[in-house]
Amino acid sequence: MAAPIARLIDELHKLPGIGPKTAQRLTYHLIRMPQEEARTLAEAILAVKEKVTFCSTCQNITDVNPCMVCAAQDRDKGLICVVEEPLDVMALERTRAYKGLYHVLHGVISPINGTGPDDLKIGELLGRMKGSVVHEVILAMNPNLEGEATAMYLHRLLSPLGVKVTRLARGLPVGGDLEYADAMTLTRALEGRREA
Repeated sequence: MAAPIARLIDELHKLPGIGPKTAQRLTYHLIRMPQEEARTLAEAILAVKEKVTFCSTCQNITDVNPCMVCAAQDRDKGLICVVEEPLDVMALERTRAYKGLYHVLHGVISPINGTGPDDLKIGELLGRMKGSVVHEVILAMNPNLEGEATAMYLHRLLSPLGVKVTRLARGLPVGGDLEYADAMTLTRALEGRREA
């Protein structure tokens, strides 16, 4: 195998979710791709690396600072939704139901992976709380062990600041069957029940 091909396969294999077979398929697709399309792809990758940065306010990825959400005048400045990753912001924005601000941690506390509180954007979140108009912080971590640990840690830090700390509701998905739900999901669904 030619060295440039082997190198590209190795580089693509480093991407999350790309196994060796997928890396090979992508490489051979790129070989067959017209040169102009390949150049456009390469330029798009370089542009992301050169122009995208973190918003100085919410830590989301952006190409303008502050980001579009933080700069928007129609957002509720008293409401901050704390999420793990930038993709979580995108998911919440797709719903068009949330009109507050965000704060991206860029991970969760995970001792097994060597990630502690100092590795996350928690200091930046606490900095936002000083002298702010924030009245509620929504903790929107994933419902797994690391997400729960991170949410509990943040709750302990934020509660003494006099801000309301809430969590996203959890429970059964629409169209889900009780018999297939795990015990934790059923417990959360019972705890989060509301009047019909």
